[in-house]
Amino acid sequence: MLRRGALAGVLAGLAAAVAIWLLVEPVIRRALVIEDTRSMHGGQSAGVPMHGGGEPLVSRSAQVVGGAVTSVIVGVAVGVIFAVVFARMRDRLPGRGDFGRSLVLAAVGFGAVTLLPALKIPANPPAVGDPQTVGRRTTLYAVVLLLGVAIAVVVPMLDRWLTTRVPTPSTRWTLDVVATVVLVGLVLVLVPGTPDQVPADVPAAVIWDFRLASLAQLGVMWLTLGLAFGLLMERAGATRPADARADAGAPVSA
Repeated sequence: MLRRGALAGVLAGLAAAVAIWLLVEPVIRRALVIEDTRSMHGGQSAGVPMHGGGEPLVSRSAQVVGGAVTSVIVGVAVGVIFAVVFARMRDRLPGRGDFGRSLVLAAVGFGAVTLLPALKIPANPPAVGDPQTVGRRTTLYAVVLLLGVAIAVVVPMLDRWLTTRVPTPSTRWTLDVVATVVLVGLVLVLVPGTPDQVPADVPAAVIWDFRLASLAQLGVMWLTLGLAFGLLMERAGATRPADARADAGAPVSA
């Protein structure tokens, strides 16, 4: 199962890299134009590191390749964690077969690890962001991410507790949804927002295009991970009976 998770993670990382190239990179280049214009007028660039000659220390092409490699590495790590969680929650996940359960787990992962943090601490393009607030932004993002994971753990525990007390499934599912909405609302209201302010020279279209592209890239990763892992698990389940019959018919050696 870990091997299937790693393989699905590779495919998810590759899909995310393609999404970065097609969706995120064009918006980043628009933001870098704003940074270049700002630098020409004496402003400080908050994007690519610069040396004394004014040229980037790392070319944009190298950054794109490095981002693609990082996406694959992250995909493998997420895939392995996904497989571990799936193995522990397999009997409690809703859905038809391992394919359906894999899609459900991927949807939960996207909501807890990606969507909730993106709603509270949205991603910003290179032209937005103060280097002095990086630590605070990272801390807030990590807090929201951990709270999202906690919600993903607490709600199934609540559902199991309600199973013995609420016999009607529709009522139990309604209570699960209400609990999820309340917990998510508390996170959005109580956790402080991003400390950064949007500069006046950055169009709103660039910011929203970048945020939507970043969210779509991560959505592609989770969707590919759920589909690939589910298909691999279904394939393993389909071949296991044949293997078992072959082993049963094989002669036993002394």
